[in-house]
Amino acid sequence: MKPKTQRKHVVAKYRSGLEKEAAAFLSQHDIGYKYEAYTIEWEDLSYRKYTPDFVLDNGVIIETKGMFDADDRRKHLEVKKQHPELDIRFVFSNAKGKLYKGSKTCYSKWCEDNGFQWAHRVIPQSWLLETGTPITDNVKLKTQRRDKL
Repeated sequence: MKPKTQRKHVVAKYRSGLEKEAAAFLSQHDIGYKYEAYTIEWEDLSYRKYTPDFVLDNGVIIETKGMFDADDRRKHLEVKKQHPELDIRFVFSNAKGKLYKGSKTCYSKWCEDNGFQWAHRVIPQSWLLETGTPITDNVKLKTQRRDKL
């Protein structure tokens, strides 16, 4: 009989392979960024919080997306409406992915129709070189949970 081995829960730093690739790309190009370090409050029927994937030092917010469901799309439209000063951009694992089965609209077209910049798989070099203003107002730096200290 085999001895029982203890299973260990692996805590990944990134939530997806695309986020891991984006972080590696930013590090490789010596671009300053914070990963899931901020929360942005927005209002729906109640107060909610949105945590951007990457916030670059130049103020550009990068969201990496595999699936881009209706709740996510609605959230980003509301955040944009309530915080027009934020520069939110998307990097999709498949920018030609359809919004839903049978849809004629893909993720990239939705972004264009709603005034968001987007990219397919890789963060464009031009986004990294832009000058902007670092995020300060209406955005809170996340605090680490007590049980994680």
